[in-house]
Amino acid sequence: MEIQIKGKLFDEKQIKQRVKELAQEIEKDADGTPIVLVAVLKGSMVFASDLMRFMTGNVQLDTVATSSYGKKTVSSGSVQLRKDLDLDVEGKYVVIVEDIIDTGQTLKFLCKHMELHQPQELKICTLLDKPARRLVTLDADYVGFEIPDEFVIGYGIDYAEQYRNLPYIGFVETE
Repeated sequence: MEIQIKGKLFDEKQIKQRVKELAQEIEKDADGTPIVLVAVLKGSMVFASDLMRFMTGNVQLDTVATSSYGKKTVSSGSVQLRKDLDLDVEGKYVVIVEDIIDTGQTLKFLCKHMELHQPQELKICTLLDKPARRLVTLDADYVGFEIPDEFVIGYGIDYAEQYRNLPYIGFVETE
């Protein structure tokens, strides 16, 4: 399936400014407590890296991997954990870093799973929130941008493992 980029939702400057603000909000809320960012592979890696670079306090990075899309533009609805944490996050201020919340099923699954690791605090930070597609009750603690019901690419977000390298977030038309 070919895609056509229809336009930009957010350019590099807008993204950088919002990521900096989110980093400051997280550090303020953590109030000096060491932070563990848990990036959801692969989409949130660019976002998590930039977020971490804007933090000045004690911050660690770990990753988890899930799968629900494959090579499609629509979630299958079935979430699988493909990689769990390497760090011990018990008693720590943990922030799940996600590229986009769509149906919410992946994050609902991850939050339930993270509770098994017994963090002191568990927060959700997403770059993009698409509430029009939400199938479960779930609210992020930190939201970069709310977006309409469009399929997006760029800044780490892919379509069939392509377009992650775009420095902006664009929306596409699938054919």
